[in-house]
Amino acid sequence: MDEWEQTLGAGPLLGIAAAAIALILVLIIRFRVHAFLTLILVSLLTALATGVPLGEVVDVLTDGLGSTLGAVALLIALGAMLGKLIEHSGGAKVLAESLVERFGEKRAVLGLSLASLLIGFPIFFDAGLVLMLPIIFAVARRVDGGRNVLLYGIPAAAAFSVMHVFLPPHPGPVAATDQFDANLGLVLLVGMIVVLPIWWLAGYLWGTWIGRRIVHPVPALFGTVDDDQPADPPRLGTVVMLLALPILLILGNTGLDALAQVGVVDADAGWVQFLSILGSSGIALLIGVFVAMVVLGSRRGTDKNALEKLLESSLGPISSVVLITGAGGMFGGVLRASGIGDALADALDAVGLPVIVAAYVIAVVLRVAQGSATVALVTSAGLVAPAVIAGGFNSVEVACIVLATAAGSVFAGHVNDSGFWLVGRLMGLDVATTLKTWTVQQTIQSVVGFAAVLPIFLLAGAFG
Repeated sequence: MDEWEQTLGAGPLLGIAAAAIALILVLIIRFRVHAFLTLILVSLLTALATGVPLGEVVDVLTDGLGSTLGAVALLIALGAMLGKLIEHSGGAKVLAESLVERFGEKRAVLGLSLASLLIGFPIFFDAGLVLMLPIIFAVARRVDGGRNVLLYGIPAAAAFSVMHVFLPPHPGPVAATDQFDANLGLVLLVGMIVVLPIWWLAGYLWGTWIGRRIVHPVPALFGTVDDDQPADPPRLGTVVMLLALPILLILGNTGLDALAQVGVVDADAGWVQFLSILGSSGIALLIGVFVAMVVLGSRRGTDKNALEKLLESSLGPISSVVLITGAGGMFGGVLRASGIGDALADALDAVGLPVIVAAYVIAVVLRVAQGSATVALVTSAGLVAPAVIAGGFNSVEVACIVLATAAGSVFAGHVNDSGFWLVGRLMGLDVATTLKTWTVQQTIQSVVGFAAVLPIFLLAGAFG
């Protein structure tokens, strides 16, 4: 590929890019082809259409897939394992009930939403929601006789969504971080800054407001909250420690990098390099998993064979997400290798549309059109990444672009989004009610997320 030069002009390349995106949408929406297969097929056709040498096509495809999976699969798998250990031990239930007890029945909604926010760090949206709903239903029945599920359910579901969209190790921000070549620690740090106002406005305030206006009874969907839960769950402090450990390690690594850049510490010193290894995202999560295996597993008498099966069970549900993300990385690799990414970067410069706005808008369009937040994010990241990498942005600005793209990928989840049906069916809602509640919530979350990230981006550019 080093000796090959693209001979097509910007116009034909952008036309091919538009046709590729349209084909992705048609295959997924009209013909219901799985997103993994769709992205591979469109990546191949795009490479051929743009004139990538035939002898290099397979290498371009596999390089894009492999580089993305190398960064993404590790984090997603380890995050799923940590979440499964906390869930199976009863730690998630302990955290939820402790917060409700401390906040009291009058503030039970706030307690449940905060619990979902904390549990949502290692646990994916759908798994976390299924985990929490029996607890939410039980609290709703205890406080007001089960009269209104939305008042308790929407703020909690929104909290899971906020964490899933904006914070590593969830697939979206991890994939975008890799595509944009961003610093994962800074993405995590900026993400932690913005998730609280996003959750407060788009999750808690909206959820309680709409929950008081649309009254819907708690469905008879789950058993008691004690089903399949251990009789001796871990203490609250233990659960909080396990959640905080990988976060602190990753943020510590980011702090060391910042100190090294300004000369406070020597980046070549052995102790600095050792601590940097411990704070790298994969190693930090690996440490968290092993500590959780001891604290929540072997020390509590869990048989080693049962522990192995438990961890194995956490990997199956994430396989589709990992593969779709990898295929999105393949598509992004083709866009870069073919010169489409550079053509789009030049077009954005000509139009004058800021890169962070373009990333958000493209993600919004793709999300609304085909439903999958993951597909919307990895496709838009692949398109915009060359402009970001060539744009001379500092590391904080790049982290903000990652989060802005993630914000666009959650906009207006509706009937073509699996999350829409998950929330609606689990809470016993009809389509119209789900549109009035959940679709609006996702829209608010997207807009507030972009609005929260944009000032940080502008400040980083002004003082960077």
